[in-house]
Amino acid sequence: MMTAKVPPFHSLSILQVQGKEFHEQEIPVVNEISLTLTVNGEEWLSFMCTPLHQIEMAIGFLYNEGIIANLDNVVDYRLCETGDNVDVWLTYSPQKPRAWTRTSGCSGGSTLKKHASQTFITIHRTYSADIIYHLIDLLYHQQSLYKTTGGIHTSALCNADQIIVSVEDIGRHNTLDKLAGMMLLRHLQIDNKIILTTGRVSSEMMQKAIRLGCEIVISRTSPSALAAQLAQEAGVTLIGYAKRNQFNVYTHSERLTP
Repeated sequence: MMTAKVPPFHSLSILQVQGKEFHEQEIPVVNEISLTLTVNGEEWLSFMCTPLHQIEMAIGFLYNEGIIANLDNVVDYRLCETGDNVDVWLTYSPQKPRAWTRTSGCSGGSTLKKHASQTFITIHRTYSADIIYHLIDLLYHQQSLYKTTGGIHTSALCNADQIIVSVEDIGRHNTLDKLAGMMLLRHLQIDNKIILTTGRVSSEMMQKAIRLGCEIVISRTSPSALAAQLAQEAGVTLIGYAKRNQFNVYTHSERLTP
């Protein structure tokens, strides 16, 4: 029997305890699925993710990992009817990596192990602190699923004026793969790209942001020391603990003005 696609959340009966009072109620809880990526008919790996934008995540993962350079490398792609497998067919036959490095992501993602960046993002413009505050405020308004269920990350790809696309997923690494896939599949041309994220910026997150060509990465929480090192080497301005009225700048503060 065919299994229906899993919705992004479902209702769960819980017991809520307040002080000494017990209350039974129904609450929305975010769903999590195992999504398999198949390349040229060969199963490569599985992700734990929120069942939204699965095709974008598969294409974006292949791009962020350097397996594809652009959509010209992709012949076809398809999400199976049950929503838990994406088939991607390429113009060539890449060698399946023998081993994936387990990431520090909330859902245990995978990545090719690489740290050194050959990219240096030069400074084309500067940004006022007010622009950063404005973007953080916009990010708060993009968290539609989070406002319903909690327990989920949001990331957005934007420029200095507006958010272009945003995504939500239980895994913070997944959000950057989904953004990469959206950028490719929607043929988005964005100058002076900025990443906004609610998640911690680890080295894997920074590598994905560098691959996307983002000159600023802004997180509501902290970066790791290795992420800061990679940002410094790649010319990326890394901002953490960003709120509507304050933030910390870890690298390349010369992009910012009062």
